[in-house]
Amino acid sequence: MAAEPTSKTAKSANWRSFLQEKTLVLFFLGFSGGLPFPLVYATLTAWLNEAGLEKSTISTFAWVGFAYAFKFLWSPLVDRLTLPVLTRLLGRRRSWLLLAQCATAGGLVVLAGVDPAAATGAFAAIAVGVAISSATQDMAIDAYRIECAELDMQAVLAASYQYGYRVSLILGGAGALYIAQYGSWQLAYQCMAACMLIGIATTLYCKEPAVPAGVQSQAIFDEGFTRWFFNSVIGPFVDFLKRYGSFALTMLAFIAVFRISDYVLGILANPFYLDVGFTKAQIASVAKLYGLVVGLVGIAGGGFAVLKFGLERSLIAAATLIATTNLFFAALAYTGPDLWVLAVTISFDNFAQGFAGTVFIAYLSSLTNLQFTATQYALFSSLSVFFGKLVAGWSGDVQESIGYVGFFIYAAALGIPSIILSIVVVRHGELKKSDD
Repeated sequence: MAAEPTSKTAKSANWRSFLQEKTLVLFFLGFSGGLPFPLVYATLTAWLNEAGLEKSTISTFAWVGFAYAFKFLWSPLVDRLTLPVLTRLLGRRRSWLLLAQCATAGGLVVLAGVDPAAATGAFAAIAVGVAISSATQDMAIDAYRIECAELDMQAVLAASYQYGYRVSLILGGAGALYIAQYGSWQLAYQCMAACMLIGIATTLYCKEPAVPAGVQSQAIFDEGFTRWFFNSVIGPFVDFLKRYGSFALTMLAFIAVFRISDYVLGILANPFYLDVGFTKAQIASVAKLYGLVVGLVGIAGGGFAVLKFGLERSLIAAATLIATTNLFFAALAYTGPDLWVLAVTISFDNFAQGFAGTVFIAYLSSLTNLQFTATQYALFSSLSVFFGKLVAGWSGDVQESIGYVGFFIYAAALGIPSIILSIVVVRHGELKKSDD
């Protein structure tokens, strides 16, 4: 069944929950889930920048992220399709996890062997393949997380997942930059592929969650394609619309724009640091390593806020932080390569990202029905990525037209609809509870 997002969400969770085995498992799965993301996004743009590609070309690589935006298209397969041998040995969630993790690691190895300047098209195609595998892994992890614990544990599991995710973002960001600085980009990506073994080992170790009542893995054509298509593809969308009625469209709009300002800015973050005059080592030390510490504080802050103040208030705070902290980058564009200003900028931005990440995951988890875990969560997370990635594809053109200062103000302004819709969504939830 699904639970309504209420202020009671996760309040019964105790901080001792962080010591449970499933919480540690989610940490390492979060690590595996986060590692590929910078390697097909921010870190990749730094490689492309050094390879001599134009900013307008670099920003189009944001569209590689459409793999994350369209993952709902194959989410019914992850929810219901049996994988030969693997499903029998590992179960439906762990089998898809292992397949996606192995494919991601292999794709990174192949990507390391391609010169982006000499074969830009092939390089982009391989990056898309890595993103598809990574997006599939994300779906399996999200479904595993939601199914392995009750709703009151989801904020804790989301925080643990975010911790692991953040650590791997640093490895895929700062770690890869350090290796590229003193070695090569090829070596950096090969090392990152090897780090995927952590996720593979976790998948082999962890326990398969219980299958929700009435849900069975199946071959696509066991009961006819039409029936399978309705039950696995149409059913999850009908269920969501039935539960929330016409207001479901407003909720989907909020999900779609929640992180749009973050994505629009993020695609040019590393090129911006390099253009301002920071070295790769400085970027790795401040923007990545120091940013990790601040991000972890933000993750804890998000979990605490949900436990203490409820999901609704935390959601409004998260939307506000995500948008407004982008303005600090405009100040950095004025000052130039000042490490102190960079540190302040990273402090606010990474805290906001960590805080918002935990709150948003808890919110999306509260909307899912366990009958359609992977499909519904994939729909929500895909929406949260799609418009951001779409608009980010033109970030380079906008920056070249109005400069970095104007670009960062533009990125912050894109977050205003998210703030407004967060208030509308929360207000609607409060009215519904008062009517009940």
